[in-house]
Amino acid sequence: MNKSIYLRESASKVPEVTLLFWIIKIAATTLGETGGDAVSMSMHLGYLVGTGIFSVIFLAAVIAQIKAKHFSSVLYWTTIIATTTVGTTLADFADRSLGIGYAGGSTLLAALLLASLAVWYFTLGSVSVDSISSPKAELFYWITIMFSQTLGTALGDWTADTAGLGYSGGALVFTGLLALVAGAYCWTKISRTMLFWAAFILTRPLGAVVGDFLDKPLSAGGLDLSRFAASAILLAFIAGCIYIFPQKASQKAH
Repeated sequence: MNKSIYLRESASKVPEVTLLFWIIKIAATTLGETGGDAVSMSMHLGYLVGTGIFSVIFLAAVIAQIKAKHFSSVLYWTTIIATTTVGTTLADFADRSLGIGYAGGSTLLAALLLASLAVWYFTLGSVSVDSISSPKAELFYWITIMFSQTLGTALGDWTADTAGLGYSGGALVFTGLLALVAGAYCWTKISRTMLFWAAFILTRPLGAVVGDFLDKPLSAGGLDLSRFAASAILLAFIAGCIYIFPQKASQKAH
């Protein structure tokens, strides 16, 4: 095989999974909630129009990510933020405008997420982050992330609203579940790939309830902060993390 082709196929364009990765991921998912709500609700564009706007941004970011020759933390996290904003407006559109409801939306999206992982696994033989070194693997990766981000929004809303736990209660639930995943990573031999996807999925509803806690009215249990201000602060925090703590590309396991 031509050496340049081999290097292109082997180069990973996703970051190493470190503590910094999870910190930025939670901030990005929280930004997805406040940013998505800012466009669809504060700007009064509605969930359908908001979904259309963010879908275009999402598709452009994914295409740029797949075409990129090398890992770029800015491009990667831009794409993550795009998936979480479109996930927010899409889940809200399905749950509220179409009347599916939080439970129905969560069930449907969970099924789509599991189907995406299954097709990915049976097509390429692995769903590990370390195996993402080809355009086909990247495509599966971003489709799966898209479903997980949308599921997280519906699950977070279901926990906070329908289950009656509120935003702080929902945040405690998902923080606790993430702590269990972290404990399993440290003290068990459970598949690291399984634990990664469990943590990746759980960070989204955590971000959803934290985002709602920041911008929802005081009467609804939130802090009533401006969605635009909250989004700007979160974006600045993410940018600062990327600038101050440069990330490396994940190393492919051979």
